[in-house]
Amino acid sequence: MSQLPSRIEQAAADGKLLPESAKNILSLLSKSNSPIDAASVAELADAGDWPELDNRFFRTLAFGTGGLRGKTIGAVVTKAEQGRPQPLGRPEFPCAGTNAMNSFNISRATQGLVQYVVEHFAKGGRTGKPAICLCHDTRFFSREFAELAAKIITEHGCDAYLFEGPRSTPELSFAVRHVGAQAGVNLTASHNPPQYNGYKVYFEDGCQVTEPHASAIISRVNAVAGEGYEPVPENRRGRVVPMGADIDEAYMGRLATLPIDPELIRRENSLKIVYTPLHGVGGVIIKPMLQRLGFQCDTVAEQEIPDGRFPTVKSPNPENAEALSMAIAQADRTGADLVIATDPDDDRMGIAARGGDGKMQLLTGNQIGSILAWYRASRFFETGVLNASNRHRGVVIKTFVTTDLQKAIAEKFGLRCVETLTGFKYIGSKLGKYEAAIPAELRRDYAHMPEAETRRLRLAHSSFYVFGGEESYGYSASDFVRDKDGNSAAVLIAEAAAYAKSQGTTLPGLLDRIFAEFGVYLERGESLTMDGAAGAAQIKKLVESYAARPPVEVDGATVASVRNFATDEIHDSESDRIPAEAMLMVSLADRRRIAIRPSGTEPKIKYYMFGARLPEPGKTFTAAEVAAARESVGASLASLWDWLGKDAQARLA
Repeated sequence: MSQLPSRIEQAAADGKLLPESAKNILSLLSKSNSPIDAASVAELADAGDWPELDNRFFRTLAFGTGGLRGKTIGAVVTKAEQGRPQPLGRPEFPCAGTNAMNSFNISRATQGLVQYVVEHFAKGGRTGKPAICLCHDTRFFSREFAELAAKIITEHGCDAYLFEGPRSTPELSFAVRHVGAQAGVNLTASHNPPQYNGYKVYFEDGCQVTEPHASAIISRVNAVAGEGYEPVPENRRGRVVPMGADIDEAYMGRLATLPIDPELIRRENSLKIVYTPLHGVGGVIIKPMLQRLGFQCDTVAEQEIPDGRFPTVKSPNPENAEALSMAIAQADRTGADLVIATDPDDDRMGIAARGGDGKMQLLTGNQIGSILAWYRASRFFETGVLNASNRHRGVVIKTFVTTDLQKAIAEKFGLRCVETLTGFKYIGSKLGKYEAAIPAELRRDYAHMPEAETRRLRLAHSSFYVFGGEESYGYSASDFVRDKDGNSAAVLIAEAAAYAKSQGTTLPGLLDRIFAEFGVYLERGESLTMDGAAGAAQIKKLVESYAARPPVEVDGATVASVRNFATDEIHDSESDRIPAEAMLMVSLADRRRIAIRPSGTEPKIKYYMFGARLPEPGKTFTAAEVAAARESVGASLASLWDWLGKDAQARLA
């Protein structure tokens, strides 16, 4: 083992290892407290598996504006990592590497975060101890990482509020404000494959960290040399405060305020729902919540079991049809009307709904969000919550890469539509801005006010949040959670399904009615996956190519405009500056548009394609015209993706 550093240096000199990989390996070996790290590096070097070492060490896992995300189980699991047999066959130890989710990077991130929290708390002139809430999902190592973070937090003089078991991302967002914490962390990799984990950071507003806090936290994390630190004296240390049923009940009390027409739910009590948490945390809240509201809700028993392998699905992502297959089969056996699925940390929701032909149909994230935006807007006007005198207060928020149908719906009702960058933290920031617009003397203890009172204040003094969403199956409809919320979404879509049934139709039928009135808007999302060090270089090359040489003609259509969000100064409809981001928006003369951006959480470059066919002014489409428009727009998007795929390969050549 003493010769290991010289072997690493020689491998780099021979061109077997990237220079940066060698540098990071030597740095880790000098700083790590874990014998697993050196043993794993030696084992991979002995096997000559330099590509695996490159993938683990070509960079230090970057603490970005949302936190960390990376592999916690390597493509190759070393004998040192495998260790003693563990439940569900997981390795005993997480993946060694600077580009991995392990105790080394959890420690660095937590030290940097808590340093900033302590400084921020002191600057505010507050007394007592700062607090950080901790949450985790059902993934491998999530509980261990959460407990390690709690130890570091308390040894830096802060209290750690730690959920007693797996809980959802939106419940963490709620808990931060409910207990008055200064920050929150969820140990989760959302819907990524089983070998991934992550560290998602929230600030005291219950929203994922945004500027200026994000950059300040990143700088503190980057300044942390390693896992070692000097704990504060025993009498200044914080305590670990368990959270559980008390927070669940407070959160469910707010969820119960979401239905616009509770009586409708009671009348349409024949609606049957099948729900699956896909082995994640959603079962803690969703089934009991739906049943409390009066819905008939059964679960997929096999997928109700928490299991970090996600063994019954290829991917625990409710965007994918395969992930809902067991629930759909159960719905067909039992005659259920609606299937609801949430991802492992329960912030995303996908559905399948029975159509007029009796078959279950999958709806996209854009379509689900459009149904919810239309339902909530129309019903708020029907019930008098919104009217001609206060409609200017109502707002629908969507991302730039979410369907323009939601903008059309908002404008038809006289509501504002605000567009943000991808990431619910930008929607959460808007909600914080709207809260701050309420006079300070009226919003004391705002987080604990009854929902009816916060609604009154928003309608009288600020902006009333009707609905918000993003195409990637994230939705919310109130500001007691400042992130996308699978629990809220389940309540919202169940009520919309009950409404559709009361109107003698289904959710797919309701979508067709919306298309007939507003036009047929279709979208297509595709991505190119490029793993490891070589993949990261390819993604960078593509991003730089699009910026330097944006297309002038696409799939036979002239490019009408190009917006480069990395370099152009762009403001939203409220005159707020849009932060710079690596995204290109290309609008074509034939009403199609394209957005291209690298994923912030996965080794992918993403392509978002949009097309629409609108009825003539003052008219609506017939059912036949809706069907024809669906076919023609769908074909135009298929042609567009074929062109983009070939263009990407040419740019990489």
